Amino acid sequence: MSVPARRRRKPRAAPGRGHPRVQVSLQRRVRSWSPTRRDLTRWASVAAGSGASGRELGVCVVGAPESRRLNARFRGLDAPTNVLSFNSVALAHAPAGGARTLGELVICPRVLRAEARAQDKSLKAHWAHLVVHGTLHLLGYDHERTADARRMERREIAVLRRLGFANPYRSL
Repeated sequence: MSVPARRRRKPRAAPGRGHPRVQVSLQRRVRSWSPTRRDLTRWASVAAGSGASGRELGVCVVGAPESRRLNARFRGLDAPTNVLSFNSVALAHAPAGGARTLGELVICPRVLRAEARAQDKSLKAHWAHLVVHGTLHLLGYDHERTADARRMERREIAVLRRLGFANPYRSL
């Protein structure tokens, strides 16, 4: 009697390799260095985990005036900011029901660059942190209350470690 051959399972691709879990569309409105769409996709995919499989994420890179305008309009703060997160419900152009759209991140490289210098971090590491941070906001994480902030920071640290980056809060 022969033993049937065991079927080998294909190894599962890590998020961001092969078929990314999150599809990122990148729009650059300023001439400034920003990571590749591939890096952004990997960072957002690892942050989102399997819960966001097949979802779409918009990343818009803007100048300080646009960041300031959006921050004033949506957060009541009259200053440019590093990253703003808009979930699919808040997006006017979201598809009906927002089923496939995770949301949009609006990132200001000028603010991000100044923060990276002030915190003595590499520009790429700070970009990764803010993409992870913004993606977690889109998934419902928040840092308004102390317990929520600790939970979000633990998740950020774990995701960034998995991506090969140091704890972003260690130097603060």
